[in-house]
Amino acid sequence: MASASELAPGSKLSHPKFGTGMILSVDETYYKIYFYSTEEVKTLARDYEGFTIEDAKVPDFPMLTMKDVEKAIREALLQTSERAPIVPLGGKWMGGNVVFEPNDKNLQTKEIPMETFFHKIVMVREKLRVLEQNINNHPKLDDEDRVHLQQYITRCYGSLTTFNVLFAYKEDQFKGSGS
Repeated sequence: MASASELAPGSKLSHPKFGTGMILSVDETYYKIYFYSTEEVKTLARDYEGFTIEDAKVPDFPMLTMKDVEKAIREALLQTSERAPIVPLGGKWMGGNVVFEPNDKNLQTKEIPMETFFHKIVMVREKLRVLEQNINNHPKLDDEDRVHLQQYITRCYGSLTTFNVLFAYKEDQFKGSGS
Protein backbone atom coordinates (compact mmCIF):
# COMPACT_ATOMS: atom_id res chain seq x y z
CA MET A 1 0.00 0.00 0.00
CA ALA A 2 1.32 3.45 -0.91
CA SER A 3 1.90 5.97 1.83
CA ALA A 4 -0.07 9.21 1.75
CA SER A 5 2.96 11.11 0.48
CA GLU A 6 3.46 8.81 -2.59
CA LEU A 7 0.04 8.97 -4.27
CA ALA A 8 -0.38 9.62 -7.98
CA PRO A 9 -3.16 11.49 -9.82
CA GLY A 10 -6.30 9.37 -9.93
CA SER A 11 -5.97 8.22 -6.30
CA LYS A 12 -9.14 8.51 -4.22
CA LEU A 13 -9.16 9.55 -0.58
CA SER A 14 -11.51 10.61 2.16
CA HIS A 15 -11.00 13.84 4.10
CA PRO A 16 -12.74 14.39 7.47
CA LYS A 17 -14.07 17.84 6.48
CA PHE A 18 -14.33 17.79 2.64
CA GLY A 19 -15.42 14.17 2.09
CA THR A 20 -14.30 11.96 -0.80
CA GLY A 21 -11.93 13.39 -3.34
CA MET A 22 -9.63 12.48 -6.19
CA ILE A 23 -6.06 13.69 -6.66
CA LEU A 24 -5.80 15.73 -9.85
CA SER A 25 -2.13 16.69 -9.75
CA VAL A 26 0.96 16.33 -7.62
CA ASP A 27 4.05 18.48 -7.10
CA GLU A 28 6.94 18.29 -4.64
CA THR A 29 4.91 19.23 -1.58
CA TYR A 30 1.19 19.46 -2.49
CA TYR A 31 -1.74 17.51 -3.91
CA LYS A 32 -4.50 19.24 -5.84
CA ILE A 33 -7.65 17.30 -4.95
CA TYR A 34 -11.15 17.55 -6.41
CA PHE A 35 -13.77 16.96 -3.70
CA TYR A 36 -17.04 15.58 -5.02
CA SER A 37 -19.44 16.88 -2.35
CA THR A 38 -18.32 20.52 -2.55
CA GLU A 39 -17.26 20.35 -6.23
CA GLU A 40 -14.12 22.26 -5.30
CA VAL A 41 -10.43 21.77 -5.87
CA LYS A 42 -8.35 22.10 -2.71
CA THR A 43 -4.59 22.08 -2.24
CA LEU A 44 -3.33 19.87 0.59
CA ALA A 45 0.20 19.14 1.76
CA ARG A 46 1.45 15.70 0.74
CA ASP A 47 2.52 14.97 4.29
CA TYR A 48 -0.97 15.76 5.72
CA GLU A 49 -2.11 12.75 7.72
CA GLY A 50 -5.78 13.65 8.21
CA PHE A 51 -7.21 11.77 5.23
CA THR A 52 -7.83 8.10 4.53
CA ILE A 53 -6.70 6.48 1.30
CA GLU A 54 -9.60 4.71 -0.47
CA ASP A 55 -7.96 3.79 -3.78
CA ALA A 56 -4.21 4.36 -4.15
CA LYS A 57 -2.62 4.90 -7.52
CA VAL A 58 1.16 4.94 -7.50
CA PRO A 59 3.24 6.86 -10.02
CA ASP A 60 4.35 4.67 -12.93
CA PHE A 61 7.31 6.99 -13.47
CA PRO A 62 9.60 8.81 -11.04
CA MET A 63 8.25 12.09 -9.76
CA LEU A 64 10.18 15.09 -11.07
CA THR A 65 11.09 17.77 -8.62
CA MET A 66 11.93 21.36 -9.43
CA LYS A 67 15.58 20.52 -8.73
CA ASP A 68 15.41 17.76 -11.38
CA VAL A 69 14.04 20.22 -13.93
CA GLU A 70 16.65 22.87 -13.02
CA LYS A 71 19.43 20.29 -13.36
CA ALA A 72 18.15 19.20 -16.80
CA ILE A 73 17.96 22.81 -18.00
CA ARG A 74 21.45 23.56 -16.67
CA GLU A 75 22.87 20.50 -18.49
CA ALA A 76 21.10 21.44 -21.72
CA LEU A 77 22.47 24.99 -21.53
CA LEU A 78 25.99 23.68 -20.93
CA GLN A 79 25.74 21.37 -23.93
CA THR A 80 24.48 24.11 -26.26
CA SER A 81 26.99 26.67 -24.98
CA GLU A 82 29.80 24.35 -26.11
CA ARG A 83 28.47 24.61 -29.68
CA ALA A 84 28.05 28.38 -29.51
CA PRO A 85 30.96 29.69 -27.44
CA ILE A 86 30.56 32.94 -25.56
CA VAL A 87 32.09 35.76 -27.57
CA PRO A 88 33.04 38.80 -25.50
CA LEU A 89 32.07 42.31 -26.49
CA GLY A 90 34.89 44.84 -26.53
CA GLY A 91 35.14 46.55 -23.13
CA LYS A 92 34.72 50.08 -24.44
CA TRP A 93 31.25 49.18 -25.75
CA MET A 94 29.89 47.56 -22.55
CA GLY A 95 26.81 49.34 -21.28
CA GLY A 96 26.63 51.43 -24.45
CA ASN A 97 23.72 51.85 -26.86
CA VAL A 98 23.27 51.76 -30.60
CA VAL A 99 21.24 54.71 -31.82
CA PHE A 100 19.48 54.76 -35.19
CA GLU A 101 18.53 58.32 -35.98
CA PRO A 102 16.35 58.92 -39.04
CA ASN A 103 16.95 61.90 -41.32
CA ASP A 104 13.27 62.84 -41.01
CA LYS A 105 13.00 64.60 -37.61
CA ASN A 106 9.29 63.65 -37.43
CA LEU A 107 10.29 60.02 -37.05
CA GLN A 108 11.34 58.49 -33.76
CA THR A 109 14.94 57.54 -32.94
CA LYS A 110 15.54 53.84 -32.21
CA GLU A 111 17.95 52.98 -29.41
CA ILE A 112 18.96 49.47 -28.35
CA PRO A 113 21.54 48.22 -25.84
CA MET A 114 24.92 47.44 -27.41
CA GLU A 115 24.86 43.96 -25.83
CA THR A 116 21.59 43.16 -27.68
CA PHE A 117 22.96 44.44 -30.98
CA PHE A 118 26.22 42.53 -30.49
CA HIS A 119 24.34 39.32 -29.61
CA LYS A 120 22.37 39.57 -32.86
CA ILE A 121 25.56 39.99 -34.87
CA VAL A 122 27.16 36.97 -33.16
CA MET A 123 24.02 34.92 -33.85
CA VAL A 124 24.22 35.83 -37.55
CA ARG A 125 27.81 34.60 -37.52
CA GLU A 126 26.84 31.33 -35.83
CA LYS A 127 24.02 30.74 -38.32
CA LEU A 128 26.41 31.38 -41.21
CA ARG A 129 28.75 28.78 -39.73
CA VAL A 130 25.92 26.24 -39.50
CA LEU A 131 24.93 27.01 -43.10
CA GLU A 132 28.55 26.51 -44.14
CA GLN A 133 28.66 23.11 -42.40
CA ASN A 134 25.37 22.07 -44.01
CA ILE A 135 26.68 23.02 -47.45
CA ASN A 136 29.93 21.11 -46.90
CA ASN A 137 28.08 17.99 -45.72
CA HIS A 138 25.13 18.07 -48.12
CA PRO A 139 24.95 14.77 -50.03
CA LYS A 140 23.35 16.19 -53.20
CA LEU A 141 25.76 19.07 -53.83
CA ASP A 142 28.79 18.50 -56.02
CA ASP A 143 32.10 20.30 -55.46
CA GLU A 144 31.24 23.05 -57.97
CA ASP A 145 27.96 23.83 -56.17
CA ARG A 146 29.74 23.85 -52.79
CA VAL A 147 32.40 26.29 -54.00
CA HIS A 148 29.73 28.52 -55.56
CA LEU A 149 27.69 28.65 -52.31
CA GLN A 150 30.83 29.07 -50.17
CA GLN A 151 31.67 32.22 -52.14
CA TYR A 152 28.36 33.77 -51.07
CA ILE A 153 29.07 32.95 -47.42
CA THR A 154 32.58 34.44 -47.71
CA ARG A 155 31.03 37.63 -49.14
CA CYS A 156 28.58 37.75 -46.22
CA TYR A 157 31.49 37.49 -43.79
CA GLY A 158 33.22 40.27 -45.73
CA SER A 159 30.15 42.51 -45.42
CA LEU A 160 30.07 41.88 -41.68
CA THR A 161 33.71 42.92 -41.13
CA THR A 162 32.35 46.41 -40.47
CA PHE A 163 31.31 45.14 -37.04
CA ASN A 164 34.75 43.75 -36.11
CA VAL A 165 35.39 46.87 -34.04
CA LEU A 166 32.87 45.50 -31.49
CA PHE A 167 34.75 42.26 -30.75
CA ALA A 168 37.10 42.03 -27.77
CA TYR A 169 39.43 39.53 -29.51
CA LYS A 170 40.71 39.52 -33.07
CA GLU A 171 40.19 35.74 -33.43
CA ASP A 172 36.42 36.22 -32.96
CA GLN A 173 36.14 38.75 -35.78
CA PHE A 174 34.65 38.23 -39.23
CA LYS A 175 37.05 37.43 -42.06
CA GLY A 176 36.16 37.94 -45.70
CA SER A 177 38.01 36.67 -48.75
CA GLY A 178 40.88 39.14 -48.15
CA SER A 179 42.21 37.37 -45.05
